[in-house]
Amino acid sequence: MKKPQTTVSQPGRIFSHPVWAGCLALGAAILWGFAYPLIKIGMTEFCITPDMTGSKMVFAGIRFFFSGLIILVAAVCLKRSFKVKSVSSIPFIVVFSLLNTTLHYAFFYFGLSHSEGARAAILNSLSVFLVVIFACVFFKSDRMQRHKVAGCAVGIAGIFALHAGNADSGHFTLLGDGFIILNAVCSALASLMTRRLCRMVDVFVGTGISLSLGGFLLLLPASWGSGTLPSITPSGVWVLLALIAISTISFVLYNQLLLVNPVGKIAIYNSLIPVTGALTSCIFLHEPFRPEYVVAVALATAGILLINKGKG
Repeated sequence: MKKPQTTVSQPGRIFSHPVWAGCLALGAAILWGFAYPLIKIGMTEFCITPDMTGSKMVFAGIRFFFSGLIILVAAVCLKRSFKVKSVSSIPFIVVFSLLNTTLHYAFFYFGLSHSEGARAAILNSLSVFLVVIFACVFFKSDRMQRHKVAGCAVGIAGIFALHAGNADSGHFTLLGDGFIILNAVCSALASLMTRRLCRMVDVFVGTGISLSLGGFLLLLPASWGSGTLPSITPSGVWVLLALIAISTISFVLYNQLLLVNPVGKIAIYNSLIPVTGALTSCIFLHEPFRPEYVVAVALATAGILLINKGKG
């Protein structure tokens, strides 16, 4: 994702050191990739079937609500500023939370429950290319240069490669692929909104607010009685705790890295998210490894590398 830089007082040297910054960015990308099989495993453990829309929202809501709270508690411990620029900033923060967390992950969880984890991981890389395209449309400072055009073309070709092959692997589904694409659109738009968010509130605090508030909105189906966790097992609880940890650690690492490093040098590691997501889904979910996955991952990764060519 493309996010703006901002300054922080006395940042930890570990986040600005080239080697450690690369290792931490790599770790965040790998953790996000592991979320794909864990979500599907969690749905199985909690006995959430594809038609249980409310239950999927509750599952996602618990994850992000508590992840956001943990980040906000950490922000208090780190003495980050909770000051909002103005009262007029509050509606924007609410809309950002709705788009960045509530709609984003509502579409994601729903789409993932109707799709293979590996396929969803690769398809979700579309958000990277949408960020580039949208940024050039909405911001005068972002111009569509040749390496961006090439990167988007190659990356989107990788997305289309998912639909190559036999009928089982190449069939587009509205409930699966369609909702993952909507998730990618929400993610891309939220990434652009982050630029303005950072001018309204500390980015660390803003991340915690967006996750906790967005997660709370996802939990609303539970208050209406249409969303529950049908079966709670120890394994399911451990999976949920792992997902909370992934969100908390990854968002904290990623945002802190963006504060003290050029965006391109950090965002480039996102090319590993679809790779990790596809591989872990095939390994842990025993999904069939399809030849088109190799082509799609290679093209998506190449596209992201081309987009970041010459940055930072």
